Amino acid sequence: MSLESRSDDGVPELTARVVRASFPKGTLAVRIRDVLGPLFTDEDFAEAFADRGRPAISPGALALVSVLQYAEGLSDRQAADQVRARMDWKFLLGLELDDPGFDFTVLGDFRSRLITHGLEERVLEVILSRLSDAALLRAGGRQRTDSTHVLAAVRTLNRMEFVGETLRAALEALAAAAPDWLTPLISTAWVERYGARIDNYRFPKGENVRREWAEQVGRDGFVLLDAVDETAALAWLGEVPAVRILRRAWMEQYHRDGKGVRWREGKDLPPARDRLSSPYDADAHYGIKRGSGWCGYKVHLSETCEPDAPHLITNVETTSATVNDTELTAIVHHRLAQRGLTPHEHVVDAGYVTAAHILAAREDHGIDLLGPVGIDTHHSGRDDQAPNLTQAAFTTDWDARRVTCPQGAASVSWSQQRKASGTPLVRVHFALADCDPCPLRPRCTKAANGKWGRSLTLLPREQQQILEQRRAEQQTDTWKERYDARAGVEGTISQAVRRTRLRRTPYQGLHKTHLANILSATAVNIARVDAWLNGTPLGATRVSHLARLALAT
Repeated sequence: MSLESRSDDGVPELTARVVRASFPKGTLAVRIRDVLGPLFTDEDFAEAFADRGRPAISPGALALVSVLQYAEGLSDRQAADQVRARMDWKFLLGLELDDPGFDFTVLGDFRSRLITHGLEERVLEVILSRLSDAALLRAGGRQRTDSTHVLAAVRTLNRMEFVGETLRAALEALAAAAPDWLTPLISTAWVERYGARIDNYRFPKGENVRREWAEQVGRDGFVLLDAVDETAALAWLGEVPAVRILRRAWMEQYHRDGKGVRWREGKDLPPARDRLSSPYDADAHYGIKRGSGWCGYKVHLSETCEPDAPHLITNVETTSATVNDTELTAIVHHRLAQRGLTPHEHVVDAGYVTAAHILAAREDHGIDLLGPVGIDTHHSGRDDQAPNLTQAAFTTDWDARRVTCPQGAASVSWSQQRKASGTPLVRVHFALADCDPCPLRPRCTKAANGKWGRSLTLLPREQQQILEQRRAEQQTDTWKERYDARAGVEGTISQAVRRTRLRRTPYQGLHKTHLANILSATAVNIARVDAWLNGTPLGATRVSHLARLALAT
């Protein structure tokens, strides 16, 4: 397809007259068009279309329909029907009342083009630019970020289900692609084991029997992979996606050597972020947060939270479920800086905050990263009535590379080290001769019969000073009042979940899921701008009738 740019000369006169007569108070689509004009132009997505070929449906219109589709929770077919049937949608799109619309399959093709050309972010970026031009969004101020889980469009499988379904999926693909090649290879036992979906299969009882079943599946899988490798005339069989998934899964789940095929033990498995969790979505992984596990992804939403402007989502990041929040802090700041939307204050929960992040945000972007850091987790003292001696009780002389304890003893060892991750740190030790007779020893250290007494682990100088400062600040009422703003992001996640089904992706793959999250965030922004223009107040926190009785007394 080629791009045939469609000029938007405004809403056709008949469309405008009929819509305004039918909706004298306006609708979301009417108010958005009146304030922001045409949200997307075809030039915004020109990179996704060739210069030659059959003219395509207006990509600007398709982008707008995609956002409206998420705003109202519609399927592709339903969204295409609404373009033909809804007068207010025609008003927003600038179409004549008799415009026939387009076939619903065009929406899927448009999404694929955005992903292929790396334009997933373009929809949100264009909207943010329009809102900035309308003075509804500005840089500086305060923003907040939080994450929530996104369930993949696949079943959560245990290990036995996973290997069985992975082999079954490969056999199904080969049975369709090369039935004559596969027929001599399979047996009646294979059809019995892999003929139906694994969730219909009754696994044998008993740990030993189950292990034997899993290893039998492993042997069958290696037989299939060996046959594929030996078939030079049909080398393309090894490139079938289901076969490639099978090969990777068998490397992760089994050992094969001269003794045969063995089921890997739990500790011998690759880490969750590197291990397949489903044969149908290679990007979905099993993650755990606060004791709850899910197979899929995480989405991180950042939004403005100024009292005199609508709260708008400024950034969306989609990651594997196994990625820690702390890995996203710098990425979010970089993305906001690229868009010219860097906040003065960024409010986040403890998962996004380390001393290094606070320092980097301040030095690289001028951002005050506001979030709690971990407390000093020194061991509990033997005397429950007396507080432990945490790092705050020690005095550090960075220039002299020496630490002094509350009793006046100086450290005898100072060494520069690194964690396995490469993070630099300082290890400080006190002499056992100083710690043994110390009256504060029960509250200070449990070290015994070793080379050293009390030990301390310090971050590099600037980071350690920031850490100590933040630990002191977050105990004050002033800091807690500033941090109260973070709670509002939970309402944003709730709105996105209820309105756009954010927590359950309809697609398979990280890129498609990220595009769906971008469209969800853009739909929320449109709804919030409309609420702001309409004077709709922010929703209050829900309080049960019983709780109201308690508050009234």
